[in-house]
Amino acid sequence: MLSTALFTGLLLGLFMAISVGPTLFAVLKYSVNHSYKAGLAFVLGVSISDILFVTVANMASPWLEWLHQYERTMKYGFSALLLGIGIYGLVKKFKPVRPTARVLNISSSLYAKIFFSGFLMNTFNPALILQWIAVATAMARELPLYRIVFFSSCLGLVLGIDVLKVFLADIIRRRLTLRRTMYLNRISALFIFGFGVAILALAIFNIELKAPDMKKKKPQTAYHHFQSIPFGNHYKSLVSLPPHV
Repeated sequence: MLSTALFTGLLLGLFMAISVGPTLFAVLKYSVNHSYKAGLAFVLGVSISDILFVTVANMASPWLEWLHQYERTMKYGFSALLLGIGIYGLVKKFKPVRPTARVLNISSSLYAKIFFSGFLMNTFNPALILQWIAVATAMARELPLYRIVFFSSCLGLVLGIDVLKVFLADIIRRRLTLRRTMYLNRISALFIFGFGVAILALAIFNIELKAPDMKKKKPQTAYHHFQSIPFGNHYKSLVSLPPHV
């Protein structure tokens, strides 16, 4: 059902949007040090990169569907990767550099550079590449409308929250202390670790998640039900015999 695609897409988008990483601090830096326009330019570059990833992944869906024969092996690989990233995020010492409130002048010609910096930072993020490959592979067998709703809701929520970060950048900067940033990173790493455990469980028990069938079954009348039972079929064969003379 489309409601399932909408819910799962929003869930993935929420996870991506609240993750603490270099993109968040870049948004805060450009929004606080320059202006909200610079922050929006950076966010737009990130969003275009995400749209490009999704478009390429869906165009390659026939090839990704071929990968389903190695689905169990890929689950083990992705779970190992997510578990490794999660453990690393939980044990590493994180000391971010908070953006200052020092406002810098920016010319209109630099907005394009900020846009491309967001595009390139997002495009060459290896974790994001692997994430989109995993999602696109899981969605390769779904109907086009299901994939459109799923990816549109996901990307729409990510873009909306990123734009909200731009306008709340100064508030976020003041409230995002080093300790709170460390806790947010630990929570993000814990979520990633949890996804890794879930995928590992699916691989071990050979569980395959499928979207609900979008084709509605027609209600069965009493006549069709009668015809479907063996006695009904036998009765149908009897009445089709020629009458006795």
